[in-house]
Amino acid sequence: MFTRFFFLLGITLLSNTCFSQERLVKGVVKDSLTKESISFCSIQIIHSSRGIQTDAGGRFQLLLSQKETPLTLIISAVGYETDTLLITLLKDEYEVLLRSTAKTLDEIIVTGVSKGTAINENPVAVQSISSKKIESTLESNIIDVLSKNSPGLNAVKTGPNISKPFIRGLGYNRVLTLYDGVRQEGQQWGDEHGIEVDAYGLEKAEVIKGPSSISFGSDALAGVISLFPYLPREKDGTVYTKITSEYQSNNGLFGNGFRVGYSDQKWLWALRGSSRLARNYTNALEGKVYNTGFDEKNFSALMGYSNQKGFTRLNFTFYNNNQGIPDGSRDSLTRKFTKQIAEGNLDDIKNRPIVSDEELSSYNLSTLHQHIQHIRVYSNNHYIIGAGDIDALIAFSQNVRQEYTHPTMPEQAGLNVRLNTVNYKVVYNNFKLSKLEYSFGVNGMLQNNKIKEATDFPIPNYDLSELSSFVYGHWKSNRWNVTSGLSFDIRNLKTEDLYTNLNPTTGFNQLASQNTMGAVLQQSSLVQTFTGFSASIGSTFRASEFVNFKFNIARGYRAPNIAEIASNGLDPGAHIVYVGNRDFVPETNLQQDVGITIESKSISASLSIFNNYVQHYIHLSQVVDADGNPIELVQGNKTFQYQQASAQLYGFEGTVNVSPKPLRGLSWRNAISLVYGNNTKKEFENKRTLGQYLPFIPPLKIVSSIHQEIKLKTKQKQLLNFSFEMDYSAAQDKFLALYQTETFTPHYTLFNLSAGTELEFHEKNKLQFQFQINNLFDEVYQSNLSRLKYFEYYSQSPNGRLGMFSMGRNMCVKVICSF
Repeated sequence: MFTRFFFLLGITLLSNTCFSQERLVKGVVKDSLTKESISFCSIQIIHSSRGIQTDAGGRFQLLLSQKETPLTLIISAVGYETDTLLITLLKDEYEVLLRSTAKTLDEIIVTGVSKGTAINENPVAVQSISSKKIESTLESNIIDVLSKNSPGLNAVKTGPNISKPFIRGLGYNRVLTLYDGVRQEGQQWGDEHGIEVDAYGLEKAEVIKGPSSISFGSDALAGVISLFPYLPREKDGTVYTKITSEYQSNNGLFGNGFRVGYSDQKWLWALRGSSRLARNYTNALEGKVYNTGFDEKNFSALMGYSNQKGFTRLNFTFYNNNQGIPDGSRDSLTRKFTKQIAEGNLDDIKNRPIVSDEELSSYNLSTLHQHIQHIRVYSNNHYIIGAGDIDALIAFSQNVRQEYTHPTMPEQAGLNVRLNTVNYKVVYNNFKLSKLEYSFGVNGMLQNNKIKEATDFPIPNYDLSELSSFVYGHWKSNRWNVTSGLSFDIRNLKTEDLYTNLNPTTGFNQLASQNTMGAVLQQSSLVQTFTGFSASIGSTFRASEFVNFKFNIARGYRAPNIAEIASNGLDPGAHIVYVGNRDFVPETNLQQDVGITIESKSISASLSIFNNYVQHYIHLSQVVDADGNPIELVQGNKTFQYQQASAQLYGFEGTVNVSPKPLRGLSWRNAISLVYGNNTKKEFENKRTLGQYLPFIPPLKIVSSIHQEIKLKTKQKQLLNFSFEMDYSAAQDKFLALYQTETFTPHYTLFNLSAGTELEFHEKNKLQFQFQINNLFDEVYQSNLSRLKYFEYYSQSPNGRLGMFSMGRNMCVKVICSF
């Protein structure tokens, strides 16, 4: 119904367009020195939200009415100085020459603000990651790719294909992930519940570091990761195709993706698909790490219509992943991995059979695995109305998670939940009052979670509704930009009684009704309402052509998630028994940010310092008995209980990039990030590892790399690139040792080497080849953010090393063909 409404709205607006004579303005954007075309430049009409991009050949077309001219276009591209172009009635074809520069401050960011805004006008710490960076960073999943390119963004990992984003030490439901503006709703409360997107189909990503609850409501307390899928922008009536293939040697990953797109002045469509298949990964200490393989497939489709007043786009995505569930069980002497073949008391954890070499090397997944499916159907709409414009989104998503954890009954799911979500958002932009520009709107969601046939029930059935209303203002004068916003949020949560009893045939628990013989009330119903407000005010000051200052203070809000309030049971895929607390209140935070960016022709540098106070901070703590031993309410699965406290997180991120002009194509890039996290409860003051430090805090991290690009004058345009990278993680001695929740993590350094080439046979036909070696010296290491580090059944081992270790040397090859 909503989709039909927005589509008809678009058609109605089209029919009301004036019948004045139209003209087609064409142009091409080139490098002022080399005269080579610049692909995918951003072209914005001044004093308007309308914008386009140049195509792969640097060309653009713009359909205008006679009454719209003269007008000015703002043309920007990463690595070039922003320029303007005056369109007059006397000329229909233009050539724009941009000057190369190290500057990136003028890059346009669209996440978390009322409309597209340049980085240098946005007071929050925000970063854009281009498709070129995404394609050239060879990692196992998209969150690892982004964390490699954005200091301050890290990932809590459960193997190579499951990474949960953490921003400045905060994660889970505090980091909101958007896909084309749609909230990622896929049971984020789970430790091993990753992000369900097609990495091959992305055009770019944006990362906001800091409270963003104003624009997005609850769950953006720490920040936002916004993923943008490929969108045809050429508008030349030609079908464009890109095919991607990659192979990674460590786990034998085969990845293949395609995208096909078409657009003209009114219509566009696109099809995207991918598959990724991997077996168990390897490291030098353990050999092949059992049950870490996966089989992931994606498909998506897009159809859109546009005119001078705006556009309507209809989208569909389908994600399907079969994922191994590692548990770390192994033989006590040989340290070879073992596998579960029995249930309950018949399962002798310390005497399981050893996994054969054939099983370790196979692409076939164990019967103990996860099956996750995620469907999205949504419509994005944007139309000019009066002096402003309106953005409207309506989306439906369904997430189905099945975790198969019974070796004696492989078809019986341990966990089986289905989550339906409707998201909506309506925003009116560009309401002006003197020098002030306002946006206001509402967004929210409706959710229904249903437990299907299973044997473990960590969370109950529930219904959730959320509504957020907000206003956002922007004032600009000379060198100053000031932004401010305010929002109010309300969330209603209702759960059902959850009764279980013992299935006499299988011996497992099953869902039951209140009147069923032997029924036990595992979780009682509840009805709760959470309210909160968010606010922010920030400013940027352009001290000179090269120096920008940023200041921002923001208050965020997050309602507790379903697991934190109402969990009481085993999540079999996480190997954790969760225990919630119904007395929790919403988290709120107050964060201050100060930043400076310096950009010249050869050097760019940035520094962002933050201080974040979190009230009612919710975290997990392991449950132990009187002797300090972990309590296992379910054999082989540790028990964690949610706690609430106050916390402070503070730290910084910095970058220094050098591109010496005499050494054409050479760049030296450096990034550093550091965050401290403390529990500020009085009882933990000066207790250090025994309660003062927060869990899952990343250590000092330094990434330094040298890149060289060489343009060859051959019959085909050819570009060579070489890169050498050092990735250093310091030891983490500020960890939560209380109740054996975490342990000390030593420092490690990884070295990566890459080389590639790009051949352009025609402006539409390109072939890219990328070769990379990650962990060049086959370092054996554990990240303190790896959950596999704690998958261990013994208190000591013959080699003195406990838990599972991360991936060893990995040689990667990627080929991209565009035509």
